[in-house]
Amino acid sequence: MPAAVHRIPFTVLGGFLGAGKTTLLNRWLAQAAQQPQAPRIAVLVNDFGAIHIDAALVQQAGSDAIALSNGCVCCAIGDDLSAALQALLQASPPFDAVVVEASGVSDPWRIAQYALAEPRLRLQAVLLLVDAAALASHLADPLLTDSLTRPLAHADLVVLNHADRASADDLDAARAWVQADAAQRGQPPAPLLETHHADLPLALLHDTLYQPHGGSLGTRAADHGAQFQAWQQQPAGLFDEARLRAWLRALPAEVLRLKGWLPLADGAGPPQAGGRWLSLQWAGRHASVRRLATPPAGGAALLAIGLAGRLPVETLALGLAACAVDTPPA
Repeated sequence: MPAAVHRIPFTVLGGFLGAGKTTLLNRWLAQAAQQPQAPRIAVLVNDFGAIHIDAALVQQAGSDAIALSNGCVCCAIGDDLSAALQALLQASPPFDAVVVEASGVSDPWRIAQYALAEPRLRLQAVLLLVDAAALASHLADPLLTDSLTRPLAHADLVVLNHADRASADDLDAARAWVQADAAQRGQPPAPLLETHHADLPLALLHDTLYQPHGGSLGTRAADHGAQFQAWQQQPAGLFDEARLRAWLRALPAEVLRLKGWLPLADGAGPPQAGGRWLSLQWAGRHASVRRLATPPAGGAALLAIGLAGRLPVETLALGLAACAVDTPPA
């Protein structure tokens, strides 16, 4: 069996001009630089001159890229995103994550499709930042309506930024706008998060199931703070692949992220002897399921992340139990 391909998490930041995308990028880069084992992040932006990189992070600058002191890199997309991505994918060692800042007037879903087509990338999420304080005035201009509304269709998380500058009426109107657009499309609304100064944890960009040292299950709960909740399992037994795939397709909208690997009942032996394993990935509305070439060292593990108080842990537990081989089909 061929070796598993390392797939780099790929996150797209969308949002109209002034929504806070650049602030978020700089925040994530600063957070990464402070970690003991700093992740290497590749950042692609539409206009290189529009992004400010903290001076303490800058190592050297070229015509279209800045190499950062923590191993990250920031590049200009220019006119060819595909070429820029191919160059980044040739890096050795590979980057731990790729983030693309979409133009303030573009549809981030067009960029996300690159990750769906490239086997070395895994679409982590499409995050849409909205200036909650300015949304009402922007929507009042018919020329801006499409640019503001179109990205909602594929957003995995809508961040109402500048909530500290928005009135209660502004926030109510922004929430209603997201709900109404989803209802018009006939789909569940994307989860909402209110914040200011684009204060989002780095864990949204790249999460791990295990601590760097040791094999115990970890959730990065400290990074999520009070805004996020994690559900974790290390289940025993074997699972049915068809049921797992159906369960993944029907995950509640409140699940922002799910990741894990489980042993299958159709393997050529028990999991410890090299039986078949399935890797499950879910980011908002995007699912990925694939067979693993080798069993994971730590055994079965599953992690789901959602907003605090909104993660349906009982529903998740029941759904996972229904995928076990000793559970009769519904």
